[in-house]
Amino acid sequence: MQDSQNSPSRFHEIARQLREEVAAGRYGKDGRMPSEAQLVRRFGVSRPTVARALRVLADEGRVERRAGSGTFAKNSGSARGSSATVLALLIPDLGNTEIFQLIGGEIASLARVHNYSILWGGSTQPGPDADLSLQHGEQLCRQFIERGVGGVFFAPYELVPEKEEANRRLAVMLREAGISVVLLDRDVTPFPARSDFDVVSIDNLAGGFLLAEHLLRLGCKRLHFVARPLSAPSVDTRIAGVREALGRACIVPESGWVRIGELDDKRFLRSLVTAPYPDAFLCANDHTAATLLQGLHAARVRVPEKVRVVGFDDVKFATLVTPRLTTIAQPCREIALTAFRAMLERQADPTLPACHRTLPPRLVVRDSCGAYLARR
Repeated sequence: MQDSQNSPSRFHEIARQLREEVAAGRYGKDGRMPSEAQLVRRFGVSRPTVARALRVLADEGRVERRAGSGTFAKNSGSARGSSATVLALLIPDLGNTEIFQLIGGEIASLARVHNYSILWGGSTQPGPDADLSLQHGEQLCRQFIERGVGGVFFAPYELVPEKEEANRRLAVMLREAGISVVLLDRDVTPFPARSDFDVVSIDNLAGGFLLAEHLLRLGCKRLHFVARPLSAPSVDTRIAGVREALGRACIVPESGWVRIGELDDKRFLRSLVTAPYPDAFLCANDHTAATLLQGLHAARVRVPEKVRVVGFDDVKFATLVTPRLTTIAQPCREIALTAFRAMLERQADPTLPACHRTLPPRLVVRDSCGAYLARR
């Protein structure tokens, strides 16, 4: 057979996929794996390439090759039902953040398909009290350690003063207990630093750049960014993307163009809805953008005629507010799938270097950016 897809690294990719399947217990109680002929057809490679991949797994002690009987996964049958097949979600703001509800739901579905149990915080189902204080988060981490769960998907805390120290402490606590950790949406260290944990997120830098570039093309030059105090590092990354777009357009941002404050603070809100206005407000997320739209409407400031507003996340109510929000769509299903694969890889080989996986953003153009205003 001419192996058109063979390359020096092809057997590594096959070994990686089979390693994930073995770790997930894909091959049942007896551990019997597909024959070499079946794997040749599945991957479209030559028999020597398949044999080389299986030899890698045998050398790692993950499979046993029995002459005349086939290849058997060593840990598939014995691990089923053990605590190692339990994964947990530690998402502090689950009750208030739609994207985490979607990502968590997709991870739970993937877990079931791969015969894992999933814990939402301290229970098997998400509940209305899913938001976690730092103290509760520490208690849950200790419970995960006592139970010996196989891995934790952790969306680090934001909007609390001690978030950096606490996030790092929780992640290290889990890892030192032998529990694999995959961070969702954000790192545990401030931007632009990177931690030594796996992170899966949208490309926030590219997202901020896309929004700003879109507004610049519409003729906007004075851009202001609105965010809450103590926001996640992902927000700082979006700001960096906006700054990059301005720099490429040879526009120097105004002093104080990053507006940090709580929109339920009347003084701060008044500073945003009182003239002079920028050409556009870029908001850290859709919730901030929707709240700002309400404030502008109450002040009788027309959007997008007087000032344009854009958000980030593309949650459901982005199409329910008036005007409908231009925003960046979060690829929740893809984030969940990538995070789950990262978890399987981390469990299969804890010595792998930390990896930051980012997914491309998608600009969703609606009315609030003024793209559909009549040309003068």
